Amino acid sequence: MRLGVLTSGGDAPGMNAAIRAVVKAANYNNIEVIGIKRGYQGLIDGDIQRLTSLDVEEISDKGGTILKTARCLEFVEELGRRKALELLKKLDIDALVVIGGEGSFRGAEKLHELGIKVIGIPGTIDNDLAYTDYSIGFDTTLNTVLECIGKIRDTDYSHDKTTIVEVMGRYCGDLALYSALAGGGEIISTPEKKLDFDTICSKLRLRMSNGKKDNIVIITERMYDLQELQKYIEEKLKISVRTTVLGFIQRGGNPSAFDRVLASKMGIRAVDLLISGYSGRAVGVKNNKIIDVELENVNTEVNVKQDNYNILDVLLH
Repeated sequence: MRLGVLTSGGDAPGMNAAIRAVVKAANYNNIEVIGIKRGYQGLIDGDIQRLTSLDVEEISDKGGTILKTARCLEFVEELGRRKALELLKKLDIDALVVIGGEGSFRGAEKLHELGIKVIGIPGTIDNDLAYTDYSIGFDTTLNTVLECIGKIRDTDYSHDKTTIVEVMGRYCGDLALYSALAGGGEIISTPEKKLDFDTICSKLRLRMSNGKKDNIVIITERMYDLQELQKYIEEKLKISVRTTVLGFIQRGGNPSAFDRVLASKMGIRAVDLLISGYSGRAVGVKNNKIIDVELENVNTEVNVKQDNYNILDVLLH
């Protein structure tokens, strides 16, 4: 077997640890590994490099991805996928490990349908793949968010200010939810539990009437016009409000120990599955155990987080 590995979509801390695990596990089983650069675009363009255990010896603590990543519109079309398939055959690559999020998995599923052995590893800071409790990069990003909010809180406390903090997550509110569970904010609004402007104001008014003059409102990106929300709160409550968009600072940085260990376990499971003849599956973690499911099911299995919101109601009461 000759194995290819690529990272696709948004970068996530821990991707390098996953690459390391895939290469190490493959070499342990006398399998050659070809690293494909810039995701599916590199698969079409032939941008590759051979990877050995020595090449990945000291990358697990590095953020980003040594293979780089890109979004490839060409691969969305059948012609682009056919080009990728031709390259895989030309290079005698028998199997592929794809590290990325939902879009990357859709691409992996298409290759599986074309006859390529493929296993997916979830690498996305949004934690928006329902089949797995955690994706690689989420824990590191959560800690980055908490560090940033902690610094904002110092100034808010000093000036009795309220700040709206927008975090990433796309259409998943886990970064906001877990930040609040960890004590990062007093009011949160997520796609799963979206608050209207009046509800946010009511919660702020209650806290202020109880003597809490500094407050953090955590919201998931893409939900509101921040300037509109800020202006509404200021006019409604007659207070000064700041807004902070954490942005891409959330993606960078050295991966946490949790993400490195998770990535290592997932990488080894991916190679084991391929050696055993499996394809079209995604590795994940459920109840602290490494699992794998069909790629077509990665977003059809509901990951209920109502218990966490119930806990949050108590903590923010």
